[in-house]
Amino acid sequence: MDETVRAWIAGWVVSRGAARPRAEPWGWTIDVGQAAHVTRHVLGATGDAVEEETVRKVAGSVLGRGVWLKVFAAPDRVGPWLDGGWWIDPEPGCLMSVRLPGTDAARERPLPDGYRLREWEQGGVTRVLVTAADGSFAARGQIAPTGPTAVVDQVETDPDHRRRGLGSLVMRTLHRAAAGQGAHTAVLGGTPEGRALYESLGWRVVAPLTSARFVGDGNRVTAA
Repeated sequence: MDETVRAWIAGWVVSRGAARPRAEPWGWTIDVGQAAHVTRHVLGATGDAVEEETVRKVAGSVLGRGVWLKVFAAPDRVGPWLDGGWWIDPEPGCLMSVRLPGTDAARERPLPDGYRLREWEQGGVTRVLVTAADGSFAARGQIAPTGPTAVVDQVETDPDHRRRGLGSLVMRTLHRAAAGQGAHTAVLGGTPEGRALYESLGWRVVAPLTSARFVGDGNRVTAA
């Protein structure tokens, strides 16, 4: 199993409050417990090591709607291996990693005028919130350190507040928080939209990521 994938899963379940991952011969199964995200299957291989037979076997075992499949290979490669019961996210994601700077090197630049940043830790997860002058949402993100590795999750900037450096500010604050808790490396599952931001901060792509959700198929029996 790829160690970056293993680290991502360990921090992701802490960040999302999901169940402890169950080890499978091909990866892990995680119960998430949401109507549209009941469970997710994460394959442990990346890139060329991802095998068609394994993807077909895992996908073919899924009967219930709301089950997700995460495969660390490009969607144009994985897509033909999934039948019509699967919705494939058209936005190809990526698994990314970065070596965290020291706590001093990661200190923040001043906030733009009118914005406020709040940072707190709860249940092993550090959260950062940036609000506008009127108190409305501007940007956010969270990070879950799990020993030497931390997982960045749910980074978001409101469209009305983009291109003001808020995303970079949130990320650097998360970097500093994780480094302060002893983490040396951070990983995340990124979107094409966020990739440019992460790369500008030194993150590198480890593997492409395909996200698929089972939506049901008339030719298959689905669970109630």
